[in-house]
Amino acid sequence: MSLQNSSEDKIQVIRTQPDQSLGCSIIDADGREVPITEDMIQKACSELEKRLVKPAEQE
Repeated sequence: MSLQNSSEDKIQVIRTQPDQSLGCSIIDADGREVPITEDMIQKACSELEKRLVKPAEQE
């Protein structure tokens, strides 16, 4: 898979249990540990795709 592939490409994620933890966290501004969710990752990826700049065509 490369950056030139369509953002419509989907990769199925299989978990053994529904809502299974991703096993990672961030620390918020108040020092609390906040689990990172799949929704958070999906949103971040979506935002990055919106900012993706198509490379100039090479001659």
